[in-house]
Amino acid sequence: MDEKNQVAPASGMAEGAGHFSLEAEGDVAGKTPPVSAWTPDGEKSAEGAGSSTSPDEETIIAAIATVYDPEIPVNIYELGLIYAIDLHDDGTVKVEMTLTAPNCPSAQELPAQVKEAVEKLDTVTSATVEIVWEPPWDMSRMSEDARLSLNMF
Repeated sequence: MDEKNQVAPASGMAEGAGHFSLEAEGDVAGKTPPVSAWTPDGEKSAEGAGSSTSPDEETIIAAIATVYDPEIPVNIYELGLIYAIDLHDDGTVKVEMTLTAPNCPSAQELPAQVKEAVEKLDTVTSATVEIVWEPPWDMSRMSEDARLSLNMF
């Protein structure tokens, strides 16, 4: 047994600690197998973590549409609360959103829910959500489906 593989007693450190190799067995022609990373939602491979594909707007919108205003039974995208979605090739996403009113009781939780919904996507590496107040939200921003759901014709 060489020094690098010896285990020291629990109170000490192994000799040669800190010396290790990241070379994979079976490394063929300089290609290493894809590395995967653990997340609370499960394992994601490096290929699916945004390294080869960037997020697309349709997928981001679908994720945002899973977030509902707790006081209104319509998702926040159909309510017209999302003003901008900026997608970047590195997998980062920036969302600008507003609230129905400055004193909205969900002012803390809605942006956090949007961030969480977007970051769950495999192609997203990180997301930021910014609350903006200009232009102010009004009912004209709601989709036709949202108006029908709320009986606001």
